[in-house]
Amino acid sequence: MKRVKKLALLLWVLFVAAGMLAQSSDPSKAGDAKAEESRTSKPADTVQETGASSDYVIGADDILHISVWKEPELSEQLPVRPDGKISMPLLNDIPAAGLTPLALKDSITEKLKKYIADPRVTVVVTAMNSQRIFVTGEVLHSGPITLLPQMTVLQALSQAGFTQFANLKAIYILRTQNGKQQKLPFNYKEVVKGNHPEQNIFLKPGDTVVVP
Repeated sequence: MKRVKKLALLLWVLFVAAGMLAQSSDPSKAGDAKAEESRTSKPADTVQETGASSDYVIGADDILHISVWKEPELSEQLPVRPDGKISMPLLNDIPAAGLTPLALKDSITEKLKKYIADPRVTVVVTAMNSQRIFVTGEVLHSGPITLLPQMTVLQALSQAGFTQFANLKAIYILRTQNGKQQKLPFNYKEVVKGNHPEQNIFLKPGDTVVVP
C-alpha cells in the first residue's frame, strides 16, 4: 500500500513539473510577455546625440530634434536662431545656445511639467552648424566648412579638393590649444595608402587645414 502511495506521489510530481516546463517553453506566452512589457515600459530618460559629446555646447545655427514621448505635436526639428533660442509649442522661446543637450533637455522638461504629467524629452543634435573648421591654400574650395560629427582631416579635404599645385605631402593643421598654436603634419599621399593613420585626426572647432 505504501509503495502505491509513493508511486502516485512520484507521478503527480512529474505531471506538475512537465506542466511548468511546457509553460516556460511556450513561445507565444513569452512573446505576449515581451509585448506587454514593451507596451507598458517608458523610453529611457536619456539625451541622444549625433556624434556630439555629452559636453557639447549648442550654438547658433545648430539643428536640434526635440521629441516628447507620446506628444507628437511637440516633437519637431528646430534650428537654433541667431539669438540662441528655439521656439516650441506651449513654451514659445527657449534659450538653447550655451547649453549642453542634457541641460536643454532638463530645461524643456521642467517647463513642460506645467502642461504635461511626467514629460519625457529627448534632444538630438542633428547638425552642428555652429562648429566650423577652415581650409585654405591650394584647394578648390577654401574657407569655412561645417564641422560634422567626428570629421577627419581626410574628410575635410575631400570637400575642399586640391589645385594642381598642391603639395600633398606637406599639408598641416593649425590648432590653438590652451592659448598656444600647434602645427600638426598631414601627409595626404601616405594616409590614403593606409600609412600613418594617426595623422588623420578628428578635427576640432576652429582648426585650420593648410594645403601649401
